[in-house]
Amino acid sequence: MKIALNGGEPVRKEFLPFFKPEISNTEIQEVIDTLKSGWITTGPKTKQFEEKFAEYIGIKHAIAVSSCTAGLHLALDAIGIRPGDEVITVPYTFCSTANVIEQMGATPVFVDIDPDTFNIDPSKIEEKISEKTKAIMPVHFAGHPAEMDEIMEIARKYNIYVIEDAAHATESWYKDHKIGIIGDITVFSFYATKNLCTSEGGMITTRNDEFAERMRIMSLHGISKDAWKRYGKEGSWFYEVVDCGYKYNFTDIQASLGIHQLEKLEINNLKRKAVVTKYNEFFSGFEECFIPITKDYVKAAYHLYPLRIDFSKLDCDRKEFISALSSENIGASVHFIPLHTQPYYINKYNYKKDDFPIAYNEYTKEVSLPLFPSMTENDINDVCLSVEKIIKFFRKKMSVIKKIDNKDLNVRSIKAKEYIDERISKIASYFTPEDFDALHTEAEMKVMELVLETISIYYEDEADDYVKDNFDKFIDKKIIEMSSSVV
Repeated sequence: MKIALNGGEPVRKEFLPFFKPEISNTEIQEVIDTLKSGWITTGPKTKQFEEKFAEYIGIKHAIAVSSCTAGLHLALDAIGIRPGDEVITVPYTFCSTANVIEQMGATPVFVDIDPDTFNIDPSKIEEKISEKTKAIMPVHFAGHPAEMDEIMEIARKYNIYVIEDAAHATESWYKDHKIGIIGDITVFSFYATKNLCTSEGGMITTRNDEFAERMRIMSLHGISKDAWKRYGKEGSWFYEVVDCGYKYNFTDIQASLGIHQLEKLEINNLKRKAVVTKYNEFFSGFEECFIPITKDYVKAAYHLYPLRIDFSKLDCDRKEFISALSSENIGASVHFIPLHTQPYYINKYNYKKDDFPIAYNEYTKEVSLPLFPSMTENDINDVCLSVEKIIKFFRKKMSVIKKIDNKDLNVRSIKAKEYIDERISKIASYFTPEDFDALHTEAEMKVMELVLETISIYYEDEADDYVKDNFDKFIDKKIIEMSSSVV
């Protein structure tokens, strides 16, 4: 079967995006209500969303901000990170995790990952701790929690802070603890592709009163507490700038989305899990594929489906594989390009690819497939069939030749002979009896040649298609030659 990239029919007619946000009429009406209220920036709905989110997590403080990146920046400021300090994190993450450390004048110190979960490997943390280390910033990749017991034990041993990058992990639990209550500060993302989507935005959670107050003040220019109320009926025109802060505030328009997104977060998590379960069942049958691992003591958010593919067994690289998926009308992505391979970090720290070999090796195999709650059975099947189709097409010939024996070839020869008898009987009238007998003999020889060529094709349906397609071309050519000779 031809892949669409090589001129075949695509698996589906309409493009299936990598992600599609779940925005219902409830959110739309709430946004309209906010627009009509006249209060569209930080205000009462932002406060309502913060309270609901804090209740969901089970934490005292929840601070809504303009992005997860902004939240990580505020968290580092709150714990007192200064130029010259070091913060331990992973290279296998989006650039914002390490960029905010750089922006504080501190140094991100990378630790390689666990190949099962893509999360920081706790056994490698202590060797990277120095007198300059002030914090550990684990990333809960794809919504699977990092090993927080071990991380917190190390942090307590060395008296350093833990800031959790939970951009993917709003619904996640580590053992009996909700992500958002374990570390000193946790930061979530509400970006357009996230499980809880407010288009842009994020949330910070903490139990620490001083941290919470500092982050609230610094999120809005360093203006004194509850500055947003100054335009309300009970507000005052007077304010004080107590520090040089940032413009990181959340808006009531975003909160209008967030309030209702939060309400259906757990239901959508179950829908995501159902998609992941079906993917796992299907892809576990391919020797080229490695399905994501979920530890039995965590609850995952299932933000991504990171399928790993052994491209050494295929006659294509990842770029061509993803292009082939796109041609089948299936969206895909890669998460993530390791930071130690990015120009900025190479130029500054002289990193090499093999400095963090596990991160780099897993990156070379990772392909993120579509995953969102509104995916239908047909959508899921189309993704599975597209991946299967492409893998079969690109399987290395030498790896399948050994699997085809004489018995298989005999079966294919019999089927091929049946096809040519049927095919050429329909064109007998074009030829004299003598020419037809000659054609029949030549056709039998051609088909045997084609059958032998299918030794490099493992699947019977693909072998049949190969023989039929090429034999039809052979016959069409003979008809043209006959017509030309008559003229």
